[in-house]
Amino acid sequence: MAFTPSLALVALLLCFPFFVNPQLYNYPTASAPVLWTNSPSQNNTFYYGETSPLLLRLNVTHGLSFATGFHCFDPCKSFFLSIYIVQTDYYMNSYYYLSQVIWSANRAHPVSENATLELTSKDGLILRDSDGSLVWSTNVMNRSVAGINITEVGNLVLFDINNSTIWQSFDHPTDCLVMGQTLAGGMRIIASSSNTDLAEGQFYLTLHVDGLYGFVVSDPPLMYYHNNLIYTKYDYGRLNRTGDKFIFIKFMDGNLTMFSTLSNTDMGIIIPEMPLAKSIQYIRLESDGHLRLYDYDEYSRWKMVADLLDMDECDYPTVCGHYGICNNGQCTCPAKTLENYFKPIDNQQAELGCNAVNNITCHDVNNHHLLNLPIVSYFNTIDNVAFDTIDEETCKKACLGDCKCKAALFQSTNGRCLTLPEVFSLHIQPDDQFTAYIKVQVAPSPPSTPPPHHSSKVGLGAILGFTFGALLFMLTLVIFYIVCFRRREEEQDEDIIDQLPGMPTRFTLEELRAATENFFKILGKGGFGTVFEGRWGDRRIAVKRLDNVGHGNKDFLAEVETIGSIHHINLVRMIGFCADKLNRLLVYEYMCNGSLDQWIYCRDERVSLDWPTRIKIITDIAKGLRYLHEDCTQKIVHFDIKPENILLDEKFNAKVSDFGLAKLIDKDISRVMTKMRGTPGYLAPEWLTAMVTEKVDVYSFGVVVMEILCGRRNLDDSQTEENHHLIKLLEEKSKTNGLSDLIDNNLGDVELYKKEIVNVMELAMWCLQWDSIRRPSMLIVVKVLEGAMEVETSLDYNFVSSIPMIVNIPGVLDQSTPFSASVLSGPR
Repeated sequence: MAFTPSLALVALLLCFPFFVNPQLYNYPTASAPVLWTNSPSQNNTFYYGETSPLLLRLNVTHGLSFATGFHCFDPCKSFFLSIYIVQTDYYMNSYYYLSQVIWSANRAHPVSENATLELTSKDGLILRDSDGSLVWSTNVMNRSVAGINITEVGNLVLFDINNSTIWQSFDHPTDCLVMGQTLAGGMRIIASSSNTDLAEGQFYLTLHVDGLYGFVVSDPPLMYYHNNLIYTKYDYGRLNRTGDKFIFIKFMDGNLTMFSTLSNTDMGIIIPEMPLAKSIQYIRLESDGHLRLYDYDEYSRWKMVADLLDMDECDYPTVCGHYGICNNGQCTCPAKTLENYFKPIDNQQAELGCNAVNNITCHDVNNHHLLNLPIVSYFNTIDNVAFDTIDEETCKKACLGDCKCKAALFQSTNGRCLTLPEVFSLHIQPDDQFTAYIKVQVAPSPPSTPPPHHSSKVGLGAILGFTFGALLFMLTLVIFYIVCFRRREEEQDEDIIDQLPGMPTRFTLEELRAATENFFKILGKGGFGTVFEGRWGDRRIAVKRLDNVGHGNKDFLAEVETIGSIHHINLVRMIGFCADKLNRLLVYEYMCNGSLDQWIYCRDERVSLDWPTRIKIITDIAKGLRYLHEDCTQKIVHFDIKPENILLDEKFNAKVSDFGLAKLIDKDISRVMTKMRGTPGYLAPEWLTAMVTEKVDVYSFGVVVMEILCGRRNLDDSQTEENHHLIKLLEEKSKTNGLSDLIDNNLGDVELYKKEIVNVMELAMWCLQWDSIRRPSMLIVVKVLEGAMEVETSLDYNFVSSIPMIVNIPGVLDQSTPFSASVLSGPR
């Protein structure tokens, strides 16, 4: 029988029902429970072997649709659970997708084939790798999920039986924003490492009360972009007091605009004159720090239509790699007329940066020199807070005296100095009057060749003479030590201080006396000293004077050595110190909102912290402790975590302070024996044995979390006898499902956040486990707070033991606050 056109049409309709009825393949919603498996080998619908979408929201008008599924990049060895934009079309009896990823759940941990995604009513989404290990979850805290939906604007939403949103991807952006998406105050978009590696890269954008900020990851992070917010004086006062939650940016058609919910009106255009959308648009923070707008053009391809930060190319931190100098878009290496200290990584690709000819080594500091580069500036000169106000010679000496310093910048017009532990791209900037001093290492001169030996007798005589001379020299040293050094113990202490690596600026007593107006304004008092407010140049500082020098000398050395060698955004930065005979002082950055205890114990509802601010503070403390425990060369145990030692800046960012009791522990040592040290109410039970680990900080953190959630001290004499001990009360409430009874009454919108608060209480209880081995590490704590892991379910709810604590025996307890034996630490 002849094959007629009509039969061909029937065959076409049977093979491609999608072509006839697109709604047949529109599956944007799924109900719980459901289990999906990543099986790319069973489906070749997409380029690069991607699996079919788990959810697909078709948009017939534009031909562009949003999908959720397992996505990979050629050669497709690992997969990301992603939201992506797809183009629907037909080719060779199938349809293909040109996908563009806009969000990923597991960007730091791609999964393999046969990984699973499960939607449950209790936990929401749970992503597991093929071996069953937990990779990511939505952590919805038993809020009864009814289903999942991918919306018309690309938002992945979990909803309950009332169709109310429980969780949405818009609240957890990765490196992109799509139209209709908002970036709220305190949230970040973090660039990917590359176009095919979705792991977090070097750049992030974040929103604060005074505008949009861009940072490159360093230690500490360095600002490369700031766009001020336009607002009224009245709004500024309220925003400054209440924090970031009233500010958000919304990406709409043709505009990226900042709003305030105080007035629900536009408070200032951040980036104006963006092109109007022809179809779907998205904004991506790229791996090079650019914020670019993409649109789908008439040739069916994604096209970059705007670079939104409106910066000069040379102002980006990695435009010329490390050590490269940018001048009108051209990259070169630092050079000197007679000698080159740097060479290009690749002569054909100057933008890759430069390598030092001689690597800088800390054991050869005598050969460190500074290469003078006039009219050379840096990208973060916009960050006034990062600079110190000192003279040029002091600036140069500060860098030469710190092995970790790789360069110093000095601005001659106003005496601003910045030392850099890492050198990103530099650029020529004649108008700023900056000079860059790049640290280089000069190769030492080769040793001279000794003359040839003339006879064995001469050689033997030389050996005997050298041996006798060496013995005589050693004997002289011993006598010199016995006669002189033992009589100069105080001077020896100061020599030790000067020799500590990476030391901050050393002040004279007269300088700090003038800076504090003769120690006039007291900010606070502690067990070891008094803190005064001061001003050094244009910068406000906090000066801690150790009052008890006899006991504080050791603690002074510990604090200077510890803080002088570490830098983290959640650790208070030490600016300098003073060691003048018996006077010991420490100089810190000023934290305008004081210590945490002033906020969480306050009974005034008008200044009570809201829940978003409290959970941010808890997360900041956890990140600071994680850095101390995990990321330093040696493990640093703080030993005195309490609200008085948590300081808050103007944006209520929390920073751990006061390292007077800190101890450095080698990472290959599991436990150490030390004197009991700390503050009543925060001491872990293993102090009974004096054999401790970093888990004592985890325990103290658990106590602090409970105090933040409950708005009271652990040991509170103002309470009734049965309520005196918060951790004892927590134990009782945990066994009667009454945890919500403990929530601070001054915390607004308790019903809205109750489940989330109780979940954080359960995390605190995990940290308060009597057996230190059962407590999580601070790394795990951070992951739980960020939603990447869940709280351990099999907890021991007996936090309080009948075993008595060690009483205050002289020589056993180092304490930061005096106390009596009757009010010792928590569990008794």
